[in-house]
Amino acid sequence: MENLLEFFSFADPNIRYVTLGSVLLCSSAAIVGCFIFLKKKALVGDAVAHSVLPGVCLAFIIAENKNPVLLVAGAFLTGWISLVAIDYITAKSKIKEDTAIGLILSVFFGIGILMLTWIQGSGIAAQSGLDHFLFGKAASLIGQDLIVFGTVSIILLAVVFLLFKELTLISFDGAFAQSIGFPVRGLELILTTLTVLAVVTGIQAIGVVLMAAILVTPAAAAKFWTDKLKVMIILAACFGAVSGVTGAYISYIAPSMPTGPWIVMIISIIALVSFFFAPKKGIVNRLIEKRRIQNQITEENILKLLFNIGEADEDYFKARTIKDIIQRRPFHVSVLKSGLSRLKNQGFLEKENGYWKFTEAGKTKGQRMVKLHRLWELYLTEYLKIAPDHVHEDAETIEHIITPELEKRLEEKLQYPKLDPHKSEIPYNN
Repeated sequence: MENLLEFFSFADPNIRYVTLGSVLLCSSAAIVGCFIFLKKKALVGDAVAHSVLPGVCLAFIIAENKNPVLLVAGAFLTGWISLVAIDYITAKSKIKEDTAIGLILSVFFGIGILMLTWIQGSGIAAQSGLDHFLFGKAASLIGQDLIVFGTVSIILLAVVFLLFKELTLISFDGAFAQSIGFPVRGLELILTTLTVLAVVTGIQAIGVVLMAAILVTPAAAAKFWTDKLKVMIILAACFGAVSGVTGAYISYIAPSMPTGPWIVMIISIIALVSFFFAPKKGIVNRLIEKRRIQNQITEENILKLLFNIGEADEDYFKARTIKDIIQRRPFHVSVLKSGLSRLKNQGFLEKENGYWKFTEAGKTKGQRMVKLHRLWELYLTEYLKIAPDHVHEDAETIEHIITPELEKRLEEKLQYPKLDPHKSEIPYNN
């Protein structure tokens, strides 16, 4: 608790620099990453992150000091050239984009490693700490770095705000944007520039190896929570900020723990929680929804089958055994028993001495399912000219998703028919 209070008091200037710097770079990268993610160019961030290293080394060789403005400028130059090279190779050759990304990434990163090795053996006095650009070292951030990060973040936010509509359109449908006269090529160059800026602001704290995760992971996590781009951007920025603060705090209470990798760990945990537990798109929720739909289909099939049996016997409310039901349709016994129990709890069936029979509500629902099945079979034969012996399987699926509105339209379009293609009566509610 003492460490917690001391950290969040931000009395120590070093804590302020590291925390604010981490928040700025993670949030700004996450905002730009949303557009990269939607354009399905997640690997572009990885290419840029690895391509900035030769620029950093080149700027250091020229200046012979670690001036953050010059290092960012050098990183921006080679990062921007790498993206332009990827676009050029993809457009002018038969090489696909993923291959071009791998080619540029490896070439630029290899050149960067060679330059870094040469610098380390050159004897230049200010070279100490330059290798932190590989894996990052947020603890080395100073006030001057924070000014650079803040300036770049403001530029990123301003451009995204001013060109939000245009960037949104090219992220979702570049062909449509071009057809209505948008300068798509110019907008893509702007997005490329924003991507490079977002990456170069984070290389000192996160490193070139891990920076791609900060660019893409918050956007991927946010996408699981919403379908609205504005909300997605806000969530991604918040996820980035939380990971930045948490990573800085862990690094503070455990000095041997590097900030950059922990930022990536935290955002990865947030992403995993989003993937599994997001309310609508999360894996757990989708499994629950899938199970609910499967149960619904089973219940409706049971009610439909009981109605068909009653129709054949001319007694809808006669009690039936599980054996009677399985003889007409091969349900798995455990699935059938659980379905019957749920229908009993819902008030559609009654159970007496091991026998099952309709309630009035159950008979009405079973009758509706039979009617939908037969109406759809007739529609397929009347309007799509499908043979009567080929429509059953399709009707078995569609009957479960026909809404009352569609049911009414089917009845009106078919003019309330009395018989289905197999000459079975279509039961209507009196």
